[in-house]
Amino acid sequence: MTYPPTRTVEVFEDVAGVRVPDPYRWLEEETPEVRRWQRRQADLATSVVHDGQDPEAVRDLIQAYDSGSRPALPKYAAGRWFRAAGSLIVVADRPYGPGRPVIDLAGFGSERNPAFLSWLAPAPDGRVLALGICTDGSEHNTIRLIEVASGRVLDGAPEQVLHSAWAGGVSWLPDSSGFYFFALTGTPQEFRQGVFLHRHGGTTVEPIPVGEGSREYTLVQMSPGSRWAVASHRVGSPIPVAVRDLSESGTAWRPFVTACPGTIAGHVVGDHYIAVTDVGAPRGRVVAIPLDAADPNDPAGWTELVPEGDTVLRSLTPVGEHLYLSEFDQTFARVRIIDRSGATTGEVPLPGRGALAAPFFALTALAVGTPADDFVFAFSTLTSSWGVYRHRPGDTGIETLSAPTVMLDAELEAGWAIASDGVAVPYHVVRPSGSDPTRPAPTLISAYGAANVPLLPQYQPDLAAFVAAGGVLVQAYLRGGGEFGRDWYLAAHRDKRHVRDADLVAVAEHLIAKGLTTADRLALTGGSDGGLMCGVAVTTRPDLWRAVLPREPLLDLIGGTRDPYLDFVIRKAWADPDDPAEVRRLLRLSPYQLVSPGVFPAVYIQAGAADPRCRPWHARKFAARMQAAQKGEAPILLHVFDNAGHGAATAHDIAITQDTEWLAFLVKTLGLRGRLNRPRPT
Repeated sequence: MTYPPTRTVEVFEDVAGVRVPDPYRWLEEETPEVRRWQRRQADLATSVVHDGQDPEAVRDLIQAYDSGSRPALPKYAAGRWFRAAGSLIVVADRPYGPGRPVIDLAGFGSERNPAFLSWLAPAPDGRVLALGICTDGSEHNTIRLIEVASGRVLDGAPEQVLHSAWAGGVSWLPDSSGFYFFALTGTPQEFRQGVFLHRHGGTTVEPIPVGEGSREYTLVQMSPGSRWAVASHRVGSPIPVAVRDLSESGTAWRPFVTACPGTIAGHVVGDHYIAVTDVGAPRGRVVAIPLDAADPNDPAGWTELVPEGDTVLRSLTPVGEHLYLSEFDQTFARVRIIDRSGATTGEVPLPGRGALAAPFFALTALAVGTPADDFVFAFSTLTSSWGVYRHRPGDTGIETLSAPTVMLDAELEAGWAIASDGVAVPYHVVRPSGSDPTRPAPTLISAYGAANVPLLPQYQPDLAAFVAAGGVLVQAYLRGGGEFGRDWYLAAHRDKRHVRDADLVAVAEHLIAKGLTTADRLALTGGSDGGLMCGVAVTTRPDLWRAVLPREPLLDLIGGTRDPYLDFVIRKAWADPDDPAEVRRLLRLSPYQLVSPGVFPAVYIQAGAADPRCRPWHARKFAARMQAAQKGEAPILLHVFDNAGHGAATAHDIAITQDTEWLAFLVKTLGLRGRLNRPRPT
């Protein structure tokens, strides 16, 4: 394999006195030289991936299974439902009624930079619609205000840029006179954010006491009929850090729950904050905290509504006078209905064993807007695509609002591998129907295991297309994720981050020992922090894999300490970069620093040029070092896509192209040619 020429430089990074060589530092810059190099790498990747096969056949497969992609749920306000329908924003009397168009998003973008809807939030009175618009795939979005009756774009919208949709967009005041929002206070590169209050005519900084120097996200929560506002803080493990009485003019925010290492994620309900918490309950319990409590930090003053049980409690959704409690039963979703005293009044009869659609982070899930009188939710399984359903309190059944469009012709089974410390690590296997389970099969492990984020047994179009092409999917639930509660998450957090990587190896070795696959038929993929997992796996255990596919990856933890956003993430989840011992531990976890000459499997790295979280230089530097270190014949490929980011705001056509090339690499590397099948409709 002849790669584009790549020079090295004599550069060293000094982190807390630890001197680290960085021979590809120049690839961090966005210079004409780097962009030319990046383009040549992309051209090489495309030509190698598609050589000898029909890219249109792969693209057709991706598009067919993409028809089952997760829909954006409609938002409720003033008796009507607002939703995106293609480029149109539609308002209707029913969640998916025909309704009428309010505005066409195409007017906010261009052919080169189409507008992407990051979020939408109707005012409680339904007269004004707030939209978050991104035009470069970066997730950075700006607020647009639309008059619902006329579709007119209103003047005077805030000018601040929102770094992402992680704080839910905007939180309207109950009287629709304005809203709170969380946005950048400087450039995106500086990654400094704050809460703002916008009223018609002006925007001011909101002085919420979140702690000196905190870079965590903050979401303001309110509820119709309540006088209270709560500021929830921390994106992965939120707590109600401050409270304000809105009934009295001029009252200030006061600290609320500030001394809590765990999670308290809930909603304002009357004069209480009712929440799921892992304080005193690793699998979660439901508590009510008085919003006027003299000492809200003392759990003795909380009222327990639902005690800890065998399932993992995850989130609450207000529905009229009820609360719908989402929980995981061995990763599969259950939804219990409770009243405000915590008494169980029913359970939602879900369509199968699968997952409810949920935001990536717990904080984002708190941005529910105006509560509806019924529970509208999206649901899928590992073998059936997303449908949207409605449950009304008191009903014994559910109503299908939007039926699933794809049924994967596959079988599902469960298993577990025993990690080196004796812990059972669960996984699910999705196998094409009719395949022989006794013969080693081309297999793809998909995993994450980080940040208290649960990997759910849900439909993913790209993974479904891989199974349709003849592959076996293994979804592994590694420690560090949120599938099994707080203890599972903390078991691979900070100084225990290596546990996640050991769990992955245990699963891979178990699958090989079981005869499900062999090392020359086994591939691995993961995105973001899961991309770092891939980088560790390919550099420390190259013998286990035929192919490794990191997507939007974080790959240089040492270099990440120079990036304000990643410095925030690394300090929270990995180590203190001001401590030399901690820096040396980071070096043992950082894929870019782990690369040394050897024989590696095929690698295909995919990244976005506009990614604000794992900037494309991570992929560039890692690919360059891997290409120089490769002593074997397998290709090390890199494709950085223009106008693409971390995935949450990438335009649909670009995402389809990314998935097509990703799948084509797997089809070619694992020998799945000629097994490209169309989906079976439901």
